Order: sequence, then structure tokens, then C-alpha cells
Amino acid sequence: MIPQVKRLRKMVTIEERLRVEEFLFKEARLADESRYSEWEALAEDDMHYWVPAEAGQDPDDGRISILNDNRTRLATRIRQLNTGVRHAQVPPSRMCRIISNVEIETIADGEYFVRSNVVLYEYRIQADKEMEVWPARVEHKLRMRDGEMKMFSKHILLLNSEGPVRGLSFII
Repeated sequence: MIPQVKRLRKMVTIEERLRVEEFLFKEARLADESRYSEWEALAEDDMHYWVPAEAGQDPDDGRISILNDNRTRLATRIRQLNTGVRHAQVPPSRMCRIISNVEIETIADGEYFVRSNVVLYEYRIQADKEMEVWPARVEHKLRMRDGEMKMFSKHILLLNSEGPVRGLSFII
């Protein structure tokens, strides 16, 4: 019988946990309120924003993704949203996220890998007045920079990514 190898991880302090959770809640609120420029200010220059199209997909494996944005592409997406003429978001959807099951690992001094479960409720007020539900597992990589928490990676693993996915014309 081969013994199981346990992965050691450094426990985060209560202060670190509170800081990380505060960041997650602020990021969600800014996205929910369509405050995209403020949301974008939470992103580092090396930001990677990714929504895979299939379970088990790797961002570098060459397969098609729903979204696979570097910092420049993300900035373009934010500029488009800020014009107010993204017809799929006129008027903007009403959104509310619920975040749970937050797990935090230290990956370097002042850097964290964070897993959470998120359910985003989107009320599409534009035409059909329907409620869309977006359940996902989310992985963030965060770092402290000049006393502020910033994200340098956000991967959104939609539970229904392999099924029909209506347009994501907002920050998920």
C-alpha cells in the first residue's frame, strides 16, 4: 500500500481571511452594480480573466473558451461596457451574487489562491424580463500591492458551460 502524500499549505490568519473575503465581496458588488471602471481598478497588469467552455479545460490548451482575456482585452471589454451602447445591456441587467465556500491558500508572501462557489442572479430587464441563474466555481489569484488587495487571475468555471450559454455581455 502506497502512503498518501499530504499537501502542506500555510494557514491564513484571520486578518488575511477577512481581507480576502472583503475583496471578494467588493469585487462582486462592483460587478453587480455595473461599476466596471472601479471593478477594473481591482485588476493587476498581468490579469488573466477566463471562462472555459468545457469542464477540465486548461487555459493554454488551444481549445475554444467562452472568454479568455488578458489585461488588454479585458480593458477593451470594460471600455465597450462603459459606452452604454452594448445593446444586450441597455438598460443594464440587475444582478446579485452570492459567494460561499471560500477556501484560501497562501501561494507566496502576500499572494493567495482563492476558491469559492458563486451564484449570480441576472434579471434581464432589456427585453425578455427573464431571470438567468449562473452557478459557478470561481478561482481567484490575489496579491497585496501597496496595501491594497488586487487580482491577477479570475477563472470562472460555469456549471453549465457545456450547455447553452446566453451572451455574457457583462462581467461575470
